[in-house]
Amino acid sequence: METVVSGIRSTGNLHLGNYYGALQNFIKMQHEYNCFFFIADLHSLTTHPTPADLHGNVKQVLIEYLAAGIDPEKATIYVQSDVPEVTELYLYLNMNAYLGELERATSFKDKVRANPENVNAGLLTYPVLMAADIIIHKAVKVPVGKDQEQHLEMARTFGNRFNRLYNHDYFPEPYAFSFGESLVKIPGLDGKGKMGKSEGEGNAIFLSDTPEAIRKKVMRAVTDSGPTVENQPKPQEIQNLFDLMNVVSTPDTVAHFDEAYNKMAIRYGDLKKQLAEDMIQATAPIRDRINAIANDAGYLRKVAEMGADKARESASRTIREVREIIGFRKF
Repeated sequence: METVVSGIRSTGNLHLGNYYGALQNFIKMQHEYNCFFFIADLHSLTTHPTPADLHGNVKQVLIEYLAAGIDPEKATIYVQSDVPEVTELYLYLNMNAYLGELERATSFKDKVRANPENVNAGLLTYPVLMAADIIIHKAVKVPVGKDQEQHLEMARTFGNRFNRLYNHDYFPEPYAFSFGESLVKIPGLDGKGKMGKSEGEGNAIFLSDTPEAIRKKVMRAVTDSGPTVENQPKPQEIQNLFDLMNVVSTPDTVAHFDEAYNKMAIRYGDLKKQLAEDMIQATAPIRDRINAIANDAGYLRKVAEMGADKARESASRTIREVREIIGFRKF
């Protein structure tokens, strides 16, 4: 069975974009592949979270992974920092990662421009840690978005470089897992791009949002003054609302508002109210599971410990073999 690895930064709160996008595919994948899903708390240290925020965010992501449908009996769900073998492999790979190639990474250059006062070594070597996350389990498939494809290419580079340096065909080459047409792209409420926390709290509907919070966010969504001629193309901000409705509403509901738009009879307030209620209904089962799991400390502890044990079993085997290949020997 092929191994799949994917991680999510521990910044807390999954949103509809996560759920209807990658998470739906993760839920399917756990039945077909040997899946490792980790919460990347080490990666988040580049932004210097407080201890309380770090722990709280990790807990929230774990809760929401489980509530969304990831099964810890089928997939390995673990916290990155619970597997110290990852940081050991990160160290070994760093010894053969070169300054020039790390500085050329698009994500590093973007971070430097956005946060010139926080250009730390963790940002520079971020792709090396990501490579360690992947090849520690000898993954061959990695579900990534377009923004992470360069990091995956670098993971192949570091793994292949290790193989050449030690003349040992050890690490397989990981490649992007293609979801094809099944990957749903969820737009945000700001009328511009995709839904995401980085675009502002009001842009995303989180799985844990209360019905009141969902209604407020949707009612603030960007719209225009309405169509001026029949059957005119929808501007992006209006198309975004219809795209969201296509995900959570019934076909009859979408058709009703589409017809109203084409006849210049659309009332955006009514559309938003309907969209909000449909979002509330669509997320209600997940929200109920989030609340139930959040109150079950024993279950969360059991899942985290079981995930750490399973991940360390895989990772420790890799590190043991890597140390042997490098030349570390006990006297």
